[in-house]
Amino acid sequence: MKSPNNYLAGLPTTIFTVMSQLAVEHDAVNLGQGFPDTEGPAALIDAAADALRDNRNQYAPLTGLPELREAVARSNARSYGLSVDPDREVVVTSGATEAIAACLMAVVESGDEVVLIEPLYDTYLPVLRMIGATPRCVRLHPPEWTLVADELRAAFGTKTKAILLNSPMNPSGKVFSVAELDLIADLVREFDAYAVCDEVYEHLTFGVAHVPLMTRPGMRERCMRIGSAGKSFSLTGWKVGYVTAPPALAALVAKAHQLLVFATAPNLQRAVAVGLNLEEDYFHELADDLRRKRDLLATGLHALGFPTLPADGSYFVVADISRHAEGRDDVAFCRDLVRTARVAAIPVSAFYAPDGPEPPRHLIRFAFCKREAVLQEALSRLGGVFRG
Repeated sequence: MKSPNNYLAGLPTTIFTVMSQLAVEHDAVNLGQGFPDTEGPAALIDAAADALRDNRNQYAPLTGLPELREAVARSNARSYGLSVDPDREVVVTSGATEAIAACLMAVVESGDEVVLIEPLYDTYLPVLRMIGATPRCVRLHPPEWTLVADELRAAFGTKTKAILLNSPMNPSGKVFSVAELDLIADLVREFDAYAVCDEVYEHLTFGVAHVPLMTRPGMRERCMRIGSAGKSFSLTGWKVGYVTAPPALAALVAKAHQLLVFATAPNLQRAVAVGLNLEEDYFHELADDLRRKRDLLATGLHALGFPTLPADGSYFVVADISRHAEGRDDVAFCRDLVRTARVAAIPVSAFYAPDGPEPPRHLIRFAFCKREAVLQEALSRLGGVFRG
């Protein structure tokens, strides 16, 4: 029998699966998985349930229901001053991960190069490999997650087709500054490239403003901007994403989306439209709640001898294990942490290209998008093993 897809067959079990299995085995507090442990707004859940009974459960339009596309357009205008045509510039997807794949498929071909910024979301590299593109990785430098201009420029070249930018960023929590965005925009224009902008944590920033790359000079026609209902409304299981892009690119994203899944559950689309039409107070309160949880966890970790790195957005905070590592790297430390403290985290080295230079081995990622009682229990368990 001929072998199946060798690349997929060769992909190892992810560290996320490994740590989740260990968490179950040891009855650990799982701060490795990046999803909330509470439900999203009741109004959205009620809207989704009601929509199941309105006799509109067949295929949704390819690019999404009109009410959701219109809500995405209004959200762009309200939050960022972007004028968006809901009929020609919005595509609804089955989650942001599908949106990322569809956007990359829309502009990237075999042999092209795509610039990525590490540490990075673990889906990016496999999707690019499946397309046949070559990733060109640039590293942020801890502890401040600094982007070095010369290093970014060196990643661009004549074969560069796109940059995949995640801001706010998983796992680092970095929110790119306007100066950094303008540096990226300058290079995108200079090398005649596109930008796929993973902005799923756009509403989850703490004391800093999220600025879409699409709003910077010359970027409106080069950017595909991805949002996520799962992150914005704490309903990650719904898997509803949306892409904002100029008409020519949106049409290609729609074609890729058609080949991947075609359409997304119509009742969930209608409920997400309700969510995007909520008052701005909802998004501010969501961010404030997460900021309090970040501060609770970060303060507790610091007191136990795990200094944390800056995290201005997302669900995650990264901690330095150097004081307690005793010669262990981040992977071994996380495995031992589950067994001894019964708390699960993720080694940050998992967010780097496996064939690249040696990644940092002294950093681990905790998710703070949990109930405060869960975070307190995690800190109590850690405190039983470690002292500051």
